[in-house]
Amino acid sequence: MPPSDRSPSEEYKQRQQAREQHVAHIEKLHRRFGNLRLLIVTATLIAAWLSLHNDAFSPWWLLTGPALFLAIAILHAQVLRNRSCAERAVDFYRKGLARIEDRWIGTGQTGDRIDTHTSLYATDLDLFGSGSLFELLSLARTRMGEDTLAAWLLTPSPIADIKQRHAALSELSTRLDLREDVAILGEDLKVGIRTEALTHWAESPNQLKHHALRWFSLTLSLASIASAIYWAERGEKTPFFLVLILASIITASLRKQTAEVLQSTEHALKDLQLLSSLLARLEREHFESPRLQALKRDLSSHHLAGSRAIARLRTIVEYINALENPILRALNVPLLYGVQVAYAAEAWRSAHGAAVRTWLSAVGEAEALLSLSAYTYEHPADPFPEFVEGPPCFAAEQLGHPLISAAKCVRNDVSICGETRVLLISGSNMSGKSTLMRAVGINTVLAMAGAPIRAQKMQLTPLQIGASVLINDSLQEGSSRFYAEITRLRQICDLAENHPPVLFLLDELLQGTNSKDRLIGAQGVVHALLDSGAIGLISTHDLALTNIGEQRDPRLHNVHLQDEIEDGKMKFDFKLQEGVVTKSNGIELMRLIGLKV
Repeated sequence: MPPSDRSPSEEYKQRQQAREQHVAHIEKLHRRFGNLRLLIVTATLIAAWLSLHNDAFSPWWLLTGPALFLAIAILHAQVLRNRSCAERAVDFYRKGLARIEDRWIGTGQTGDRIDTHTSLYATDLDLFGSGSLFELLSLARTRMGEDTLAAWLLTPSPIADIKQRHAALSELSTRLDLREDVAILGEDLKVGIRTEALTHWAESPNQLKHHALRWFSLTLSLASIASAIYWAERGEKTPFFLVLILASIITASLRKQTAEVLQSTEHALKDLQLLSSLLARLEREHFESPRLQALKRDLSSHHLAGSRAIARLRTIVEYINALENPILRALNVPLLYGVQVAYAAEAWRSAHGAAVRTWLSAVGEAEALLSLSAYTYEHPADPFPEFVEGPPCFAAEQLGHPLISAAKCVRNDVSICGETRVLLISGSNMSGKSTLMRAVGINTVLAMAGAPIRAQKMQLTPLQIGASVLINDSLQEGSSRFYAEITRLRQICDLAENHPPVLFLLDELLQGTNSKDRLIGAQGVVHALLDSGAIGLISTHDLALTNIGEQRDPRLHNVHLQDEIEDGKMKFDFKLQEGVVTKSNGIELMRLIGLKV
C-alpha cells in the first residue's frame, strides 16, 4: 500500500524506477548465465578431447558437463521469466503514468470486439475504440474482465450494486501490488481465456458413460506393464498378448467417445495457466468489503480452491498434449493411455464443471473492479456521485469530460432538477455544445457503472441514456441521416417508457429537414419525452428551436455557449451561460476562410 503523503504520479514513478533497476539486475544475470553455458560447453569439449584422445580420465566423467548445462539452463530459463515479468511491471507503471498525464490514447485496450449495435449511446459517447472510455479504464487480462466492464458501461446498474462497488473500489484503490501482480501474470500480455468454449466444455454432458470401464482400463494398464516385465524376465509372452487383445478391444470400442473428449478438451482449454494464476492471486488476497468477500467465496468448488482445481485440469491437458509424442502413441493401446486421460477429463468435469461459470464470472467482476480501482486511485480528485431519491434529476458542479486532458478541459455547472426538465443549449458551431452533452452523458455512464465521476460534486437519480449525437447516413442500409435520426428518436422514446427514467441527449435536433417541420417535430418529440418522465439536453444553432423554451413551458430552460472573433480568429470560452445565444458567427466564419459572402 503506497504512503498517504505520496501522489499517484510520484508513487508510479518510484515503482517504475525500482522495476527498471530490477530489470537491469536481471539482465546482468542473463548475460552471466549465457557466458557460463558457453564456458560449460567449451570445457566439456576440451574434456572430451582429453578423455577420448589422451585417455586422461574415464569418459563417464563427461556426463558431468551435460548435467551442469541442464541445471544452468533451467536456472537461466527462470531468470528469463523473471526478466519478462519485471519488464511487464515497468510497462504497467509506464502506462499508468500515461493515463495520469493524459498521454494514454493508443496505449490500452480499445474494446473493438464489444457488440454495441443495440446501444443508444455507446458510439455517441465514445465508449469503445481508440481514445475511448474503455481504453482509459480497462486493465483486464481476460475476455471475462473486458465483457464485465463493457456490460457495466452499456447497462445502468442497480443502486445496491453501485454502492457495493463504491465500497470495493475504496478498498482496492490503493492495492497497487495486487493490480501489478494481475497485470504481469501469464505467459504473455494478450487478453486470453476463451470464455464461451471453456464454459461450453465444462457444462457439456459426459461422453463416457460406463464408469466401471475406467477402473477396468486402469487394471489392464497395470496388467500390461506386469506382463511385459514377466515376458522380459521369463520369456513367456502369452500373458502380454492376451492383455493386449483386451486393451485393443476396449480402445476400439471407445475410440469415438475418447476422440471426442480429447479433441473438445484440447480445443476448449486454452490459457489455463493465466486462469489458474489469476485465481491463485485473488485467493491469496484478504478483503474487507462484502462484495469482494463474496467474490472470493465464489472462487472454490467443493471446498477445493479454484486455482488448485484448474491446476489439476492443466495437468490433464498436458497429458492430452503428450499424445503427440511418438513413444506415447506407440504405447497408447497397451497402456490405454488415451482412454485413461479421457476418463480423467470427464471425472474433472463431473466434479467441478458446474463451478466454472461462477469462477469465470467472479474473475471477470474482479478484473472490472480492479480496472475501476486503478481509475479511482489515479484520479483522486474525482469523487463518487451521490444518488438521490425523487423525480429524475441530474445536477453537477464543475462537470468535465474525462476523455479531455485536464489542461484543456473546461468545466461547467449543469442542473436538470426540480422544475427544469430540459436544457435547450444554443450556440454557434464549434462552441462546445456537443462536448458538453457528451460530458453529461459519459459521467452518467460512469456513475451508473459504479465509478468516480469527473466533477467536483454530482447528484443524480438512477438514469439510463438515450443519445442522438453522432447519427450519419448509411450507404449500405440506404438510409439518409434524417431517417437514421428519426429512427433513433423513436428508439429513445420507446426506451423512455421503461425504468429507470431516460436522460436524453439530442444534438442538433432534426437538422435534416426544413425549418417548419423541424420546429413542429422538435416540439412533438420533446413533449413526448417529457410526458414519459424523461429529462435531458437538446443542442441547436437554429434559434427558432429556442422558442419552444421561451415563456411556453417552464420545464424547458434556455442556456447557451458564446463565441467571439478577435483579430480575425474565433475565440471560445466553452462556458455555459443563461438564456439564448445573442449572436451568430456563421457569416463571419465563412468570411474568415475566404468565402465571398
